[in-house]
Amino acid sequence: MYAVVEIGGHQYKVKAGDLIDVQKLDNEAGSTVELDKVLFIGGDKPVVGLPTVDGAKVTAKVIRHDRSRKELIFVRKPGMYKRKNGHRQHYSALLITEINGAGNSDKIDPKSKNAEKFLK
Repeated sequence: MYAVVEIGGHQYKVKAGDLIDVQKLDNEAGSTVELDKVLFIGGDKPVVGLPTVDGAKVTAKVIRHDRSRKELIFVRKPGMYKRKNGHRQHYSALLITEINGAGNSDKIDPKSKNAEKFLK
């Protein structure tokens, strides 16, 4: 079973046990987040939301807040100047623990690699 959720204006296809990087959230590391903007639930009986699926939610745990690797930007104007600049985007890592909605439910397998590492 999988779901398509909207987080910060972006859409992500997730299933229980996935580790995803999203735009930085205000929640503390180690806290639980409930994502209620579920656009689609796939599986045996797919459900399409108009625009969201009623009563569906995805539960995730905030693993960490970090910055991505540096992106280098070069600006050059012929005959005038050259400039090198960099940018590091802030992000939050989320571990999807549970998907509920439309009479279906899916939880993370406690013996999976991500569960053993992040859910203690």
